[in-house]
Amino acid sequence: MLSDSEIEVLINDAHEYYGFDFGGYSRASFKRRIERLAQMDGLTDFHKLLSKMRTDPEFFKHMVEEITVNVTEMFRDPHVYKILRDEILPVLATKPFIRIWHAGCSTGEEVFSMAILLKEANLLKKSLLYATDLNPSALSNAKKGIFPLRMMKQYSENYIASGGIKDFSDYYIANYDRAKFSEEFSDKMVFSQHNLVSDSSFNEFDMILCRNVMIYFDKELQDRALHLFDDSLAKLGYLVLGTKETIKYSNVQPLFEQLRKEKIWKKLK
Repeated sequence: MLSDSEIEVLINDAHEYYGFDFGGYSRASFKRRIERLAQMDGLTDFHKLLSKMRTDPEFFKHMVEEITVNVTEMFRDPHVYKILRDEILPVLATKPFIRIWHAGCSTGEEVFSMAILLKEANLLKKSLLYATDLNPSALSNAKKGIFPLRMMKQYSENYIASGGIKDFSDYYIANYDRAKFSEEFSDKMVFSQHNLVSDSSFNEFDMILCRNVMIYFDKELQDRALHLFDDSLAKLGYLVLGTKETIKYSNVQPLFEQLRKEKIWKKLK
């Protein structure tokens, strides 16, 4: 078990040695993941863990991957995608060009889900999907558009529950134990590393999705991320968060209108 002071040393040194700022992460979540990493790698002595982090960039990369890992799936929370399909994409369809940002995209399942929605709404050709994450390994996997074949049954069920009516298997090619999605989708995606803690806005978007990322942040970092999203959204743009996330206690709340009880907000001005 690491002490609170040891956790602070790790966070400070990660910033000093590599420029990664974990200062706003929930301490409980950060501690839990670091202890899991130390257990897996046999680094139960704090000083050995600290020394390895300071001197071994590959280990630090591995450490970042463990800390930032997110659980995701295609068409996660299908009712959210049904609202996007039925209510929001028809509004965005009136725009000459559509920019969407998936912040904290993890391994890309939700980005490809959105691309499928756009294709079915005949909007993919005039859309660009920006997908960012802190985790370089997750981004590398996301770019490939390759997911485990064993997950396709669940993803197909999610897709149908979201209002999909096509044969989901038309969108990918099965190869042994993997499913590779059409490059028609990845050609409309831009992947890049971005840190919600320290990086700034880089474009103006019609919709931002950041789902199940801020649950790992403390209140200060949540507020910072929400201000970043506000700065990055066009007027009347949409913000989509995870089912356990909210803007309710942030001072950006007056700038948004919530759609019913869903975790979707529309920017007012």
